[in-house]
Amino acid sequence: MSKQLLLGDEAIAQAALDAGLSGVYAYPGTPSTEITEYIQTAPIAAERGIHHRWCSNEKTAMEAALGMSFAGKRSLVCMKHVGMNVAADCFINSAITGVKGGTIVIAADDPSMHSSQNEQDSRFYGDFALIPMYEPSNQQEAYDMVYSGFAFSEQTGEPLLMRMVTRLAHSRSGVERKAQQPQNELAFSDDPRQFILLPGNARKRYKLLLQRQDEFIEASENSPYNKYVDGPNKKLGVIACGIGYNYLMENYPEGCEYPVLKIGQYPLPKKQLMQLVEACDEILVLEDGQPFVEKQLKGYLGIGVKVKGRLDGTLSQDGELNPDSVARAIGKENKAEFAVPALVEMRPPALCEGCGHRDMYTVLTQVLREEYPGHKVFSDIGCYTLGANAPFNAIDSCVDMGASITMAKGASDAGVHPAVAVIGDSTFTHSGMTGLLDCVNENANVTIVISDNETTAMTGGQDSAGTGRLESICAGIGVAPEHIRVVVPLKKNYEEMKQVIREEIEYRGVSVIIPRRECIQTLARKKRNK
Repeated sequence: MSKQLLLGDEAIAQAALDAGLSGVYAYPGTPSTEITEYIQTAPIAAERGIHHRWCSNEKTAMEAALGMSFAGKRSLVCMKHVGMNVAADCFINSAITGVKGGTIVIAADDPSMHSSQNEQDSRFYGDFALIPMYEPSNQQEAYDMVYSGFAFSEQTGEPLLMRMVTRLAHSRSGVERKAQQPQNELAFSDDPRQFILLPGNARKRYKLLLQRQDEFIEASENSPYNKYVDGPNKKLGVIACGIGYNYLMENYPEGCEYPVLKIGQYPLPKKQLMQLVEACDEILVLEDGQPFVEKQLKGYLGIGVKVKGRLDGTLSQDGELNPDSVARAIGKENKAEFAVPALVEMRPPALCEGCGHRDMYTVLTQVLREEYPGHKVFSDIGCYTLGANAPFNAIDSCVDMGASITMAKGASDAGVHPAVAVIGDSTFTHSGMTGLLDCVNENANVTIVISDNETTAMTGGQDSAGTGRLESICAGIGVAPEHIRVVVPLKKNYEEMKQVIREEIEYRGVSVIIPRRECIQTLARKKRNK
């Protein structure tokens, strides 16, 4: 097959298409978004009827993918690392049910928090679930792992977790494709109770999962993605995980002087691990993220062998690896740093000029500051989170998807008034609706602003699950129709917006205000494409 220049995300998508994918299930989140977008625009997706619509959240995506696997077909689930928290209920249990059709879960981690709330390392989820994991070092490996991973998933009868990081997801390299495979035929498990996790059956299936751990370790020991390369200098042995291997090789273009164990598949390959430990005086672990391998290695070894990495300060406990930090860790001289030139002024992101969120915040902050000095505003994950910055300085919290409504309710329960929640339309349908139901059930004294730009704007303008339905959703949950107020956030409507905000704050109960105006970016794209 021909070689293509692909992002890491695109390599994953193309591999899935070539491997006989029947459905991709995802909620957009950087740095994973491009996987699903690539599949959505691929001609083969339409030709083969491959499912590629966005899901309401990561939990529904994981569950739908497991449903496709139940029917014997191959499914791909994509999310950023914090999405794993949302999908975790089904993800952990899917290791106990196992799969029929091959299922690969992509978790795109974001070391350095380029666009995220934390730096969590998704490898802990795979370890927690007791399933095999992949961690590619380059785009070709990402392709190869997914292409062969569906068959490996079907062979083991388990879902696979593949961990990506931002630098690999969003950089390009040449990728050699393999032959396209047909989709699986409809097929079901020989065990009619495989997916029924009543306690009696779940206990049996969990014992089976535990019994297979040695098999998974043996697969890692024989994996082409785990490689031991000897070196003449045995003072140090290097374990290089995923993209960390690339950074190591940038410092040793002619080959490393130390023995190196490259890790691309988990659980850890014990045979190669002990070979390295027995040969070397000290061990350095290079891993992008948290000290996942370093902690496990210390557990394997006990005392006697010095293990260096993030835990002992050889590498920083936060932020990404890069070739320079790796060079320092192995004792090489740094000839250059990835420093920002002094003449470059750092500029934080800001809401687009003409964005409806701007008008919403302008009016909301004016009313609250002038008339309600005890106010608190609880926000959420989306473009409107930028209301935390100047010139608005409008919000008091941003914790996780959907937390704005429930935190406002809790603050109201504590006596805060007015307690205002600001949430976007896509975030509302992702994980805000259940919080609204809590508010309705207790008639909480909260004012909820669903700032509706009719898209999932922060990640590039994907479809929003609630477009055209927000009023009916709120009414269906139980908000009184007279307290579901829609306004158009434009300067000419400021006085009307102020009056609506005042009225709903004064109402002692649950009220919803929906400022609705299409995202300025998606509107511009539509005009260009006409």
